[in-house]
Amino acid sequence: MKLQFQGHDYQYALEQSLLALFPQERPLYDPIAPEDRSWARVSLVQEGPVWTARTLLRHGDQEEEGVSRETIPEDCGPFEAEREKQKIVKLSFFQAARSVTGVTPPWGALTGIRPGKLAARFLEEGKSEQETDRLLRDVYFVSPQRRRMCIETARQGLNAAAALSPRDIALYVGIPFCPTRCAYCSFVSNSVEKSFALVEPYLQSLLSEVRSAGEMTARLGLRVRAFYMGGGTPTTLTAEQMDRLLTEVERSFDLSGCLEITIEAGRPDTISPEKLGVLKAHRTTRVSVNPQTMEDRVLHAIGRRHSAEDILRAMEDVRAARFDHVNMDLIAGLPEDSAEGFRRTLNTVLTLGADNITVHTLSLKKGSRITLENRAIPSSEEVGRMVDYSIERLRGAGLAPYYLYRQKYMSGSFENTGWCVPGAEGLYNIYIMEELCSILSLGAGGSTKMVDARLGRIERVFNLKYPKEYIERPEKIQANQAAFAAFYNGAEDRSTR
Repeated sequence: MKLQFQGHDYQYALEQSLLALFPQERPLYDPIAPEDRSWARVSLVQEGPVWTARTLLRHGDQEEEGVSRETIPEDCGPFEAEREKQKIVKLSFFQAARSVTGVTPPWGALTGIRPGKLAARFLEEGKSEQETDRLLRDVYFVSPQRRRMCIETARQGLNAAAALSPRDIALYVGIPFCPTRCAYCSFVSNSVEKSFALVEPYLQSLLSEVRSAGEMTARLGLRVRAFYMGGGTPTTLTAEQMDRLLTEVERSFDLSGCLEITIEAGRPDTISPEKLGVLKAHRTTRVSVNPQTMEDRVLHAIGRRHSAEDILRAMEDVRAARFDHVNMDLIAGLPEDSAEGFRRTLNTVLTLGADNITVHTLSLKKGSRITLENRAIPSSEEVGRMVDYSIERLRGAGLAPYYLYRQKYMSGSFENTGWCVPGAEGLYNIYIMEELCSILSLGAGGSTKMVDARLGRIERVFNLKYPKEYIERPEKIQANQAAFAAFYNGAEDRSTR
């Protein structure tokens, strides 16, 4: 769809709206010609304190207009004013698109990654949950199910934020290796069979970074509240390698204030009683086993070498190890799956003893094999049946949503949601999704997020992507740590102003 702007340049905001409302379209910025049948002209004009956004949209044989306006006081801060102007621009586009398509997406006009942040802002302003619900309904056209989920997860975020101090952080360690690469994945992870020789040198570089990062956090007086080791698949390491890594983390960081230690044991074909014993010995409180599906034909279609039976076997070992919490990840919308198959998967997973179940919606990543090979996937309607069933079934089983987020190119423009039994919430997931504290990321492929929650200030530094360059360029690790330290030294200066 061709996009033409007048009086503003909110390109990113409009592209997000386009992807949510017309998932098969991509933004173009060529001049609109008379013969074009997919375009939108979006204007923004000011008359005193009143700002009016107007969208004229054509799609196929239909042409519709959407208008949104709002009064923005002159004493409104620049950040708040920009946010309000973007909002009315997106609302005008939404109104025109809804008139053309006759469809209201489950998240209505909301397009952001973190819809819970909007609900949290309303609640922090003193609005009741009922008032917040009405705003999500009347202003943003969010469906009843999603409004409830949004408010519930916002409450969890506010509760977690209240327990944090300005010097609290979370720690992430990345292991960018997997047994095979899944068809839906675009993360920078290497197949162990193709890069086995890199694993030990990578681990040596990572151990060095862990030591220097631990020294830095001690100098800065920071407290680690959650530790998460992800990937890739951390359990591709041998039991001895995991023991060395976790021992170094314990030596280098003061974990006396750490409330949870989470390790992704994602693939059942990498799980063994010996490795689980190592995790248990290092006080791991939560493991995540990520089958994505319990349908063998779907596992084969996404490039997994294990079977559903292997998942059942792995979960027997996990239950025998008696971790405090166990998570299982599922994906709605995988190739070869169906609503019936997804129901079977979820119903089976609910019998396996996990107190956390995360339901992702397939996101069509540009670098994934699904996208590159133009693989057939379930329709948006079919995915909707999967996701809606998960909401109903998980609530019926006594689980509640505690964090959610959205991504680009999601099937049906749905969401990813973490569900758990009361008291089993994963704090790291809340911290990172609601941007409540800094996340210090070690290893290849991750990014460090530096958060000054008092001033709403967020900065990022990105780690080197590939294990080989991570091994060969220690100066980049040093630069990232210097940026992290400078942020916190600057935070001290900001707090005295």
